[in-house]
Amino acid sequence: MAEGILCNRKPVNTKEDLLTLLADKSGKQYYEEMNQLNVDSAALWATIQKSLKSRLRTWLEICAHCGLCADSCFYYLANNKDPKQVPSYKIQSTLGEMVKRKGNVDNAFMQMVMDTAWSKCTCCNRCGSFCPFGIDMGVMFGYTRGLCFSQGFVPWEMKIGSGMHRVYRAQMDITSEDWVDTCTWMCEENEDDWPGLEIPVDKVNADIMYTVNAREPKHYPEDIAEAAILFHLAGENWTVPSVGWEETSLAMFAGDWEGCRLQVLEVYSAMDRLKPKRMVGTECGHAFRATVLEGPYWAGLKTGKTPVESIHYIEWVAEALRTGKLKLDPSKKLKMPVTYQDSCNYIRNSGLADISREIMSYIAEDFREMKPCREHNFCCGGGGGLNGIGRYREQRNIGLKVKRDQILATGAKFVISPCHNCWDAIRDLEEIFHIGIKWSFLKPILLKMVIVPDHLKPENGE
Repeated sequence: MAEGILCNRKPVNTKEDLLTLLADKSGKQYYEEMNQLNVDSAALWATIQKSLKSRLRTWLEICAHCGLCADSCFYYLANNKDPKQVPSYKIQSTLGEMVKRKGNVDNAFMQMVMDTAWSKCTCCNRCGSFCPFGIDMGVMFGYTRGLCFSQGFVPWEMKIGSGMHRVYRAQMDITSEDWVDTCTWMCEENEDDWPGLEIPVDKVNADIMYTVNAREPKHYPEDIAEAAILFHLAGENWTVPSVGWEETSLAMFAGDWEGCRLQVLEVYSAMDRLKPKRMVGTECGHAFRATVLEGPYWAGLKTGKTPVESIHYIEWVAEALRTGKLKLDPSKKLKMPVTYQDSCNYIRNSGLADISREIMSYIAEDFREMKPCREHNFCCGGGGGLNGIGRYREQRNIGLKVKRDQILATGAKFVISPCHNCWDAIRDLEEIFHIGIKWSFLKPILLKMVIVPDHLKPENGE
């Protein structure tokens, strides 16, 4: 079969096609069709020749097969040091073979590549820190995912995620109308407790344009309210865009580079339209990577920078605490042992380790580092889209053992994680292993500790 009805080489570009794909429970028909999907070897090889640039070609050629990347990979450690989980083996047996064979591969090979690219690598980039040549298998698997996507060999959930960004410019099928309605609702819900609270929409020339993860209006609208309250308390001149508010990119997880471009252009257009001094993105690691680090290149911006200065939420929090815009009650510091999960996407790619620890000095009396930590911390176990792929749930759960053991070794009972993927992975970790921990984003913790100025208190003074 050249292409199936659901599993094919065509990206999802219409609402109708998206709904049809969503109706296929657990991707049953989708994966059945995948078993019959032909590989267009000529097109695959043409894509490789056009897109495999010098850096990746060099990395494939200079790998010394030394195995120094092995212990860097949490999957290798979690799977009893299986040699097939060594990062260099994983990339050489997939992308390397694809190049050697000049794209002349079959269905079984491509399904193996798909399984490896999404279930054996979260693109956390940790291996690149330990390779003597600086070879980053995460970057290479990101590229490999793109090759798989072009041939239709992509997990069902990722095909859906890519389609949502193409159709709605947001994951979770959240429309701009849904988003604005949620902002209005959150203001109404909190107006009694926080007089004067606003979520300004499409305000021009604000100091801050705030962007979010679509999971927030879908599942965690209180996160939006918490952000609004903290901006309110800090006296910030801020806004959210009615269009271009979604900072994440499941298209990046899917390897859909055109989908990535379309998504990030929506955010950049909002910057151009509203002309804020800077953008602050929510507590999400991959959203930061997609919009701030990778986004400029997808958008063709030669500067490699976003149209306005763009920072992660933890950078704004640290700044607000440092300058006194937000003041915390020292007596309300967390007393229990606390540890912190660094998001791979900002810790290794933006060097925000010191800022993270600065925040912890304000909020935790007994802060305990995981080992290893900072730039060398392990992935939560669910990054790269892995959290959301049912086909690989068993493999994901095995990988979570490394993070479980890291947390247990600290003796901490509370994990702070300003990243949606990490938050989800740690939640699932507790549900699977029952190690007796709690977990949280930063916003609710800050709200419990913040000193509210008298003029911002409700009339009853509480």
